[in-house]
Amino acid sequence: MIDEILEDAEVRMGKTIEALKADLSKMRTGRASPSLIDHIMVSFYGNDTPLGQTANISVSDARTLTVTPWDKTMVQPIEKAIMDSGLGLNPVTAGEVIRIPLPALTEETRKNMIRLVRQEVEQSRVAIRNIRRDANGDFKSLEKEKEISEDDQRRAEDQVQKLTDKKIAEVDVLLEAKEKDLMEI
Repeated sequence: MIDEILEDAEVRMGKTIEALKADLSKMRTGRASPSLIDHIMVSFYGNDTPLGQTANISVSDARTLTVTPWDKTMVQPIEKAIMDSGLGLNPVTAGEVIRIPLPALTEETRKNMIRLVRQEVEQSRVAIRNIRRDANGDFKSLEKEKEISEDDQRRAEDQVQKLTDKKIAEVDVLLEAKEKDLMEI
């Protein structure tokens, strides 16, 4: 019983960290990365489809992304979707290839991005703590139903706390790396 609850908590905390990594990868740094735009939705034959599934996205240099649609008729809809994405990108079309130059980040933009990163990280910390709370609640109810002893409950809560501390430390490492990445010029 205890092992199942601990395993569930660990899996859920791991998913929280994976979601944070995905969110952080979408936040723009000074370098071009396909993950910046691959989530943009494009109207592909009447269905909204992620850009990464309608075109090949590659990095041509440190500040330029290249989008090559698989279907030549998709150039205009992809270009429009990129402009409407709210990322402040201005695609340049050259025949069948769309080039996206990334503007340099200003100091103010970098600070705003760091503020957003810290908000995302704090949400992940809260989510991890909520998972800990849920697990501890499960342990308390098991103890109340006399399925485990009070000592087992305390040991299990200690294990969940250690797991929580470990996962929050992982989140802090991600924060530190992203802040360093954002402040690089």
